[in-house]
Amino acid sequence: MSHVGVLRDFYARYITAKVGCKDPKIQEAFNTVERENYLGPGPWNAVTESGSHGLNTGYISTETSDAAVLYQDILIGLITDRGLNNGEPSLHARCLDAAAILPGDTITHIGSGTGYYTALLAHLTGNTGNVTAYEIDQALSSKATANLAHLGHVKVIGESGSKAVLPQSDLIYVSAGATRPLNSWLEALNDGGRLIFPLTPARGLGGMLLVTRVAPASYAARFICPAMFIQCIGARDEATGEALVSAFQTNTSATVKSLRLNTQADDTAWFVEDEWWLSTSDPFVGP
Repeated sequence: MSHVGVLRDFYARYITAKVGCKDPKIQEAFNTVERENYLGPGPWNAVTESGSHGLNTGYISTETSDAAVLYQDILIGLITDRGLNNGEPSLHARCLDAAAILPGDTITHIGSGTGYYTALLAHLTGNTGNVTAYEIDQALSSKATANLAHLGHVKVIGESGSKAVLPQSDLIYVSAGATRPLNSWLEALNDGGRLIFPLTPARGLGGMLLVTRVAPASYAARFICPAMFIQCIGARDEATGEALVSAFQTNTSATVKSLRLNTQADDTAWFVEDEWWLSTSDPFVGP
């Protein structure tokens, strides 16, 4: 095994152990998908600091093109002047574990960047599955298309995943911060389908929210971990973002158990907005 392969193996074992992944396929995926194939030629810029809005405000050059340097739990800048990056591997390991992906699942990835985490999703669903990736930035979309061309079950679409009519999906995986679960995302979930997205306030930490469709109009919800992401264009509201600041500052996000739609909020409400709210009670499933 090459020195890069040795480090990739350790990287996969380290990040999955760090976050307590239960599914061994997550480790295997990180050990198989080569990160250097999705980041362009080195040297690369590693993130050193993130601002309150999820924008990366500091970078340091790796000063080497040796791919071994990429096998650390670090974010790598893709478009540094806009704060766009490849994302923290351990955060995504935790989320992929929570996603409970099965072979043959149909997956929608919103915010594919240059395709690294799309490739991991594709690996986990396998050749019998399908992955549709949306990327609004045309430069990143073009790179993702080229980087993922060898995967016949992956399709990259260069448009907004907040405005498109999405395919019906077993998993919708969003890699940009929103202030609400969009109706189009929820409507595209199959029975038992999962939506994972960063619910992020106007400033400070938000959280990765897992929403599971347990019945036609019933959704379980729980926060997986804290998160800070660049904004998802078309999925943010300034007033809601400000309101979320206070909600997350209570440090009670772990009590959330369900997402409610178009119903009157009650005393179990953790956060309330027009047409949706998060509850600390289990999802309602009718007779």
